[in-house]
Amino acid sequence: MKHIKCECGHVNPEGTVLCEACGKPVEGNQHIDGNDEKKLLNMRYEGSARRSQTYNKSIIDKIWSFFSSVKVGVWLIVLALIASAIGTIYPQRAYIPQDAVSRDPAIFYESAYGLTGKIFYQLGFHELYSSWWYMILIALIGVSLVICSLDRFLPLHKALKNQKAKRHKTFLERQRLFSQTDHVTDEEKEKVINALKKQKYKVRNEDGHILAEKGRFSRWGPYVNHIGLIIILLAALLRTTPWMYLDEYVWVREGEQKVIPGTNQEFYIENKEFILETYDEDDELFGEAIKKQGVVPSNFQTNATIYRAKGQDVSAEDQQLEKYDEAEIYMNNPYKFEGYSLYQAGYQLNEFSSVTFAVGKKDEGDIAGQFKVDLNKPRSTYELDNGIEVAIRDYYPDYYMGENGPKSRTDETKNPAFVFKVTAPDVETPEVSFVGDFMENPINFDATGENEYVVELVDAELHNVSGLTVRRDYTLPFFGLGAAIFMIGVIQGMYWQHRRIWLNMKDDGVLLAAHTNKNWFGLKKDIDKVISDTDINNVNDQQELE
Repeated sequence: MKHIKCECGHVNPEGTVLCEACGKPVEGNQHIDGNDEKKLLNMRYEGSARRSQTYNKSIIDKIWSFFSSVKVGVWLIVLALIASAIGTIYPQRAYIPQDAVSRDPAIFYESAYGLTGKIFYQLGFHELYSSWWYMILIALIGVSLVICSLDRFLPLHKALKNQKAKRHKTFLERQRLFSQTDHVTDEEKEKVINALKKQKYKVRNEDGHILAEKGRFSRWGPYVNHIGLIIILLAALLRTTPWMYLDEYVWVREGEQKVIPGTNQEFYIENKEFILETYDEDDELFGEAIKKQGVVPSNFQTNATIYRAKGQDVSAEDQQLEKYDEAEIYMNNPYKFEGYSLYQAGYQLNEFSSVTFAVGKKDEGDIAGQFKVDLNKPRSTYELDNGIEVAIRDYYPDYYMGENGPKSRTDETKNPAFVFKVTAPDVETPEVSFVGDFMENPINFDATGENEYVVELVDAELHNVSGLTVRRDYTLPFFGLGAAIFMIGVIQGMYWQHRRIWLNMKDDGVLLAAHTNKNWFGLKKDIDKVISDTDINNVNDQQELE
């Protein structure tokens, strides 16, 4: 690695624009920050050597230079923002409504939003925030932030740490605020030092040369911002892992006991009762809405018992359970336990749980036998008296007639329909019957019209179903920490300024120069105060003079 030795004796690394010690411009490197001999010095990063501006030979150097560019970082953020915005046009797959025609993404997006929905699905935007390319984009932003920060922070820290009070004449003359006074007494110099200390400046005196500085910590504000953003990006990446973030949905029927998804079969829930309360139709606030849609829920609630599996082997099917707690879960009142939260998210009223059918001769009207179909666990065949056997050939839990025949909108038993195959001793070939659509238009017919046996609905049992969201989120503290650090960086960089004032002796006179990263008016007021009782010439704003 090449080094550059300044006439002050300080050895600077290759790529240095302004000497780290005396500030004298290094000839041959002025092109790096665009300095011009006749213009003010570019004080960006104190003219320190940055790797991205110095080396560009190996592939590592080129990658480093690419990601250290602010433009690259901004473009990556813009691309992420555009992609994120597109992902909000239609609901993500996890948020397809429970009452949708179909929760299959291949069907839902096209049926709900037409051609644009189909394109949205085919391009993969329905699972945007967990897609590999979106995760890579987020990771690249993080890489850019880290390299961009290291490329600037370390050289800047070193330059500020090594800066000396005695600065080269060229450095002072090419500062924005500058003045020269031919004669200054020791008493006046002492007055200035005391005045600077009263202004809360940290004063350093090296052989009569003065460096007064305050607010240096504000220079680190952008890098503190970067730390906050990096923590937020890490939290976003961690949110894609199941051990840091869980978002599941479970339907539990009244009286049913189910394992709570995502708990590794450790916790179970039993729906003891589902309660639906509605607003009165005379309610002034919801009267119009009730007239339009029938009912408006004021509360829907699940009273449940939570169980915990005994023993270490929680995956065993014959696991014994012990009561853990009683829970009342209703809107805006989730039940929280062991890091999990159960939210009341939906419900289904009057869902079929079982259906009882009778089989008899079509023309005689007698019932030859009955069978009951448990819709949660339907059997393939049912054997009746007199040697009659009924087999379920097709089952549609949520029946509707499509263009190509009967179909099921969902797997929920909202409107069951069956195609039965009836075998009896007195018929040569099995007879096929269609029975169902009990909620819409009850159907009971045979396609050939030649069946001897008929299958009819006798009774049906209904129940309510509660829809619960299971959520566990360990990433929120990281998001909060990142946001807090980011805001600290914003405040640090916006409300304080890094101000420096140099007083360098020249024979009996003095060169006065000053620099700040913002609020030049405030810096000039500080200088006015510290030299008010002296004959030192006030500074000129050389940028205004230009």
